[in-house]
Amino acid sequence: LIPASVSIGRSDSRLSIITGPNMGGKSTVMRMVALVVLLAQCGSFVPAKKASISLVDAIFTRVGASDNLSKGESTFLVEMKESAFILKNATAKSLIILDEIGRGTGTFDGMSLARAIAKYIAEKIGATALFATHYHSLTELADEYNVVKNFHMTVRELANGIQFLYQIAEGGSSRSFGVEVARLAGMPAEVIKSAEKILKEMERADRKMRFDQGS
Repeated sequence: LIPASVSIGRSDSRLSIITGPNMGGKSTVMRMVALVVLLAQCGSFVPAKKASISLVDAIFTRVGASDNLSKGESTFLVEMKESAFILKNATAKSLIILDEIGRGTGTFDGMSLARAIAKYIAEKIGATALFATHYHSLTELADEYNVVKNFHMTVRELANGIQFLYQIAEGGSSRSFGVEVARLAGMPAEVIKSAEKILKEMERADRKMRFDQGS
């Protein structure tokens, strides 16, 4: 087990944007926070050396992927319905846990929805929220709102891959390390090499587009 210290809910970190690689521990940290808060609400001991936890009126979570095909509801529709329920019912005294919102649709659609949901929480609800995402553009919200703070799951880059450190630190992640995770999963070397080439081409195109827009 690797201990982790978490400080959220202050005036400068009501909404915490968490980035980092798959398998890096984003979901685990968020579940840990939700469970510790739930235990505290019950009057139970919590697995921590020290904890200062305020009362919450509810814990809302949108985690995992599931469909409801018997009612004609896709995975993404279920995700949106659950997210809508949270936005309509959460208050400033709630704890919200959101994991990879917007992943079930097109990149731009998903990114737009994720950003709009995060902005709504920051502007309208004011709840304490943890928002894990691979959409790195969401980290820009910290420049727009003083209640948003960026965190990332740490990773050590090695000559032949990466090592997950399972620690949360301040600041946004530079990238998602998806290709490295695919390599760990045993993806054929030819596929990895091709993916790395495509990724570099896409990153160059993105940088060029940003430069053109800036000029």
